Amino acid sequence: MDKITNLTDITNIKLTNARKSILELLINSNKPLSYEDMKDFISMDKATFYRNITIFEEENIINSFESNDKKRYFEIKKNQHSHFICSSCSRIECIHEKLELNLPEYKIENIIIKGICKFCLSKEKI
Repeated sequence: MDKITNLTDITNIKLTNARKSILELLINSNKPLSYEDMKDFISMDKATFYRNITIFEEENIINSFESNDKKRYFEIKKNQHSHFICSSCSRIECIHEKLELNLPEYKIENIIIKGICKFCLSKEKI
């Protein structure tokens, strides 16, 4: 899914310029992005952005979660993976190692781990 040409191949929503610009940013990013990360690269107001994000979530195209900084982060649903959020610097990292968590009668869709990242830990040692 490197370039989006026809969104109707994966969903039944119309591909507008606003939707295409949001999706291209998310597809080409190697980490989850917030509105603040994307606002300088898209030409739409905040309400239009969130209206389209809601449609993407309803259509099961993107995942979202809230971080320590109270911002909502978004990413394309590709491979299911977990996220690590640093409690010190709020850095978000995708964890691609498979984390085994078995809770009978539950369907786990996302795991968010919070702690201190390796960068902040190395600063503490200095």
